[in-house]
Amino acid sequence: MLTKNESLAELGPQRAVGHGSIQVEQRHGRSRIARLFQEGCAKIRMPRVTCDPFEAILINTAGGLTGGDRLNWTVRACEDTSAVITTQACERIYRSPESAAVVETRLTAEKGTHLAWLPQETILFDRSALSRRLEVDMDGSATVLLVEAVVFGRQAMGEIVTETRFHDRWRIRVDGRPIHAEDFRLGPDLGAQLGRAAIAGGQRALATVLLAGPEAGRPLDAARAIVGKDGAVSTWQVGGVDKLLARLHAPDSYGLRKRIVPLLRLLNGQSLPKVWSI
Repeated sequence: MLTKNESLAELGPQRAVGHGSIQVEQRHGRSRIARLFQEGCAKIRMPRVTCDPFEAILINTAGGLTGGDRLNWTVRACEDTSAVITTQACERIYRSPESAAVVETRLTAEKGTHLAWLPQETILFDRSALSRRLEVDMDGSATVLLVEAVVFGRQAMGEIVTETRFHDRWRIRVDGRPIHAEDFRLGPDLGAQLGRAAIAGGQRALATVLLAGPEAGRPLDAARAIVGKDGAVSTWQVGGVDKLLARLHAPDSYGLRKRIVPLLRLLNGQSLPKVWSI
């Protein structure tokens, strides 16, 4: 409650803060929820499924993020489990005059697990700012599929994004050893950067897909056929661990989805959650 001499302006703007955590264990022949924690604007819902993989849907009840907002997600897939984690809808990053919105995700995949991190696209609006961090610790026998897609404005709505600040940081470790690290930064002059051929060639929707684990390079030819000329797919080994990495770009989110959906189906070896339906 405000005191006599206080005002809402003096207290500053309200910020969205959320933390969601989930742990999946093998019980009675299936992957099942073992622990669940949710706080603030972070909510987790689990669709009813009759067999593996276990599914969880992450929800930001704030409806989007702006400067000073923070989201933290933690997922642990215990031994011999299979889990697919996605989001209810595209995350929206709104105009941020000062600090950036922060989203941090930590994934743990134990022995023999298959963990798929499949959030829907993040949409950045003009003058937005986002700092996103993804940390993955996996066992050498585990398989992890990761996707992060970002769309700069909605073409169908006539939105043009010329200025933004975007930082995407990935760190993936197998048995404590780093096998993948990248820091992708754009902004503040987004319009000029996206026009460069080495970045996006004028396209407004970008995605990175990574598959790491035993025989991750096997679907290389099929993945290249799906990605086509608007992107690239490569495979290699780091410390004896197979990796398949795909980069995709498209004029808008719909064009990107037309290739991401079949690519994720191929790499995940099964259908995607219903929320991913085009």
